Amino acid sequence: MDAHSRGRADEIDPADQWVLNPQTGNYELRLDRSAGQSRPQSPSRPRRSASAAPTSAPASTPPEAPVPGQRRRRAPEEPGGGQIPAQSRRKRKQGASRKKKVLLWTGGTMAFLLVGGAAGAYAIYNKLNGNLDVVEVVGKNNNAGFAKGKAFNILVIGTDKRTGEGNAGYGDKNSPGHADTTILFHVSKDRTNATAVSIPRDMKTDIPDCQTRQTDGTIKTIPGESDVRFNVSLGQNGRDPGCVMRTVEELTGVTVDHFMMADFNAVKEMTTAVGGVKVCVEKAVNDPKSHLKLPAGESVIQGEQALAFVRTRHSFGNESDLDRIKVQQQFLSSMIRQMKSDDTLTDPAKLLDLANAATSALTVDSGIGDLTKLQGLAGELSSIDTKNIAFTTVPVIDNPAEKIRATVVPDPTKAPQLFAMLQSDTSLTEVKKQQQDAKNAQAALLKGTRSTAAEVRVDVYNGSGIRGAAQSTINWLQNDEGVNRSTNKSNAPEKAAKTTLEYAPNQADQARKLADLMGLPATALKPGTQNAGEREPMTLVLGADFKGAGVPITGPAKAPKDLVKVEADKQICAK
Repeated sequence: MDAHSRGRADEIDPADQWVLNPQTGNYELRLDRSAGQSRPQSPSRPRRSASAAPTSAPASTPPEAPVPGQRRRRAPEEPGGGQIPAQSRRKRKQGASRKKKVLLWTGGTMAFLLVGGAAGAYAIYNKLNGNLDVVEVVGKNNNAGFAKGKAFNILVIGTDKRTGEGNAGYGDKNSPGHADTTILFHVSKDRTNATAVSIPRDMKTDIPDCQTRQTDGTIKTIPGESDVRFNVSLGQNGRDPGCVMRTVEELTGVTVDHFMMADFNAVKEMTTAVGGVKVCVEKAVNDPKSHLKLPAGESVIQGEQALAFVRTRHSFGNESDLDRIKVQQQFLSSMIRQMKSDDTLTDPAKLLDLANAATSALTVDSGIGDLTKLQGLAGELSSIDTKNIAFTTVPVIDNPAEKIRATVVPDPTKAPQLFAMLQSDTSLTEVKKQQQDAKNAQAALLKGTRSTAAEVRVDVYNGSGIRGAAQSTINWLQNDEGVNRSTNKSNAPEKAAKTTLEYAPNQADQARKLADLMGLPATALKPGTQNAGEREPMTLVLGADFKGAGVPITGPAKAPKDLVKVEADKQICAK
C-alpha cells in the first residue's frame, strides 16, 4: 500500500481497530474505510533483525529503530518472507468450552508471570508479535516446543534494572540489573498440576561459566563464580538470562527449557490493564520507603501501588526478602483468580489491553519468541486447575559462615528433597494420590505392622560414592525422624549400584518403618533367614541411587516437612 492510499490511517491507533469476531472468538483488524482503506488489512510486518531496520512499514505500525545485540523484535511472516495471505490467517471455529479455556489461561499465565517480571500472553492478533523482545540462549535448542507427555520448566525473571518512566526510585542506579525476583515454574507431564518455586535473591550459590551472544555475533564465555549471591547471575559481568538458566540448572538438577523476563513496568502496566488486583493485609500499612499505604483488610491495587506491594520489605513479617517472597506469592494467587473472573474474560477491551501490556513488557528466549509458540504454551496450561498450582520457596537456612546474617544458603536436607520432587515430577498438591500409588506397588512385600521410629536400629554404610552420605543420612534420621538408634559405619567395602536394607525376620516391622521413612522400594529389602538378637541392628547400604538425606530412593512421595506453600485458589492475608 503506498503512502497516498493510506490516507489518514497514520492518525488512527491500531489498538482501536481490533474487533471481536463472534463466529471464531478471535480479534480481527477492521480498519476504517474512511481512512482510505479499500479492504481490511493485516498488520503483518517483515521480520526484523538486530542488524537491519525495515525499509518500510504499514501505516498502522510505525517503523522501529533497530535494537543492537541479542534483543530483537519478532513479527509474523510466511515462509517466503511476504505478507501472510488472508486465507492462511483464517482459524477454525472453536467450541465454547475450548475458547473459554484458552481465554482463561491467557489471563492465568500472565497473572502467574507478573511478579517475576514477565507475562506470557496468548494473543490472536499479529500486531502483538512485534512487541516481543527475543534473546538467543547459546547452547539451548531454539526450536524446542512443548512435547506431549513430557514435563517442562520455565524460568520467570524479574530484573531491578531502572528502565521506563517513573522507575527512578527502584533498583540500583546505573546498574545493568540483577535477578531480583526469580521463579522456577514446573509444569507436570500430564498437565494436571504446576509448582512455582521462588529462589531467594540473597541466597549464596555457585554461578557456572556461561556463554553469551555478543552484538557482533561472536560468542563470549563469562567465567563463573563461587559462593556469591544468586541475584548476580544476571546483568553482572555481562551475564544474560541464559546465565540465570544455567545457574538454576546447576542448583536444582532440573533442566530449564525457557525463560521470560521483564522489569518493574510489567507489574504497573498489567495490574492497571486488568483493573486492579485484590489483596488483603491483617493490619494497616504505611511504609515510607516503598510509599505503600493500605488499610487493614481487603483493597484493590494497581500501578505504582501494586509495584510497591510486591517490592516492600518493611511492611510484613520480619522485613526480610523471604517474607517479601511470601507476599509476592499471595499476590500472584490473587492475580490468577482475577484473570479467571468473568470481569476479565468477558471484557474484550480489557483482554486486549492486558495482552498488549504483557507482550510489551516481555523478553523471552528464541524458543518461545513468537505468539504462535506462546499460544502453544497457553494450550499446555489450559487444563490446570488453580487448586493444583502451588507456590513455594527453596528451603534455606542462615549462612553459617556469617556473624551478621545477611545471606542464606540452601537447607542441606530440605532443599534436595524439593529439587528431587521437581526432578521426578511429583506434585505438591496431589501428594496423597501419589503416595497411595507407591504403596500399592509395594504392598506385597511391605504389608504388615510397623515399629515406631524410636524402635528402629540400623547401621548405615556409604556405598554411594557421595562423600558424607552416611553421616548426612544419620543426621536426618536422628534429628528429623526420631531414629536415634542409628549409627554411621563409614564406607561400605565397595560401591553399591542400589541401596539395600538387610534385616532379620524378627526385624520386619523395623524394616517396614525405615522403608516408609526413606522411600525404599520393595527390591531394596533383603530379609534374612535367622532372627537377630534383641539389640542387633539392621544393615543399610547406601547405593548409587542415593540422591540425598531424606530424599526417597523411589522418588519423593511427600514434600519436605514444614515446607511453606501457597495454593493459587486460596485467599491469604499478608501479615
